[in-house]
Amino acid sequence: MSTIAQRIIRRSSDEVPVWQIATWNDYLACCKTAEIEQPEHFKIYFNQGYLYIDMDWEGIDHARVRELITMLIAFWFSQHPEQSFDCLGGCVLEKPNQRAASPDQVLYLGSNSPRWQEGEPRRINLRQWHVPNLVCGVADTTLATDLDEKKQIYAALEIPEYWVIDVSGARVVAFARQADGRY
Repeated sequence: MSTIAQRIIRRSSDEVPVWQIATWNDYLACCKTAEIEQPEHFKIYFNQGYLYIDMDWEGIDHARVRELITMLIAFWFSQHPEQSFDCLGGCVLEKPNQRAASPDQVLYLGSNSPRWQEGEPRRINLRQWHVPNLVCGVADTTLATDLDEKKQIYAALEIPEYWVIDVSGARVVAFARQADGRY
């Protein structure tokens, strides 16, 4: 495990992940560590010199709501078969050397969604692919960072819509990107 990953990755579910000063190379090292140690579930965010990583498994409520979002999206599009879409849960979006984010759900409208190529990282490079139309975050224990730091990252990544599902508040907070680049 990389030194930065040892310092950032929380050791128990009682610990709250915190933003740490880091470089893009630290981010890449943590991605490599996470892909080896826990490839099915890790959340990683990088925002111009700050890194946030969470390799803890989702809680029951978080998992339930995340799956509900997937079902609702699938149901909506089953009623609108003329619209093609791609729903990508658990992907990492990145603009190399600037920002990266791991939303719970990523939605691309149309048929031109990212496709992985042999030899490439298993992350969506937003310099190579267009931005998704919508990203969703489920806030079970991370509401403050979802509404602040993560919102800023998604706005800077130029994501048109960002939804935060507040599990304990039983509400959805939806943001639309404005002409000035802010939600």
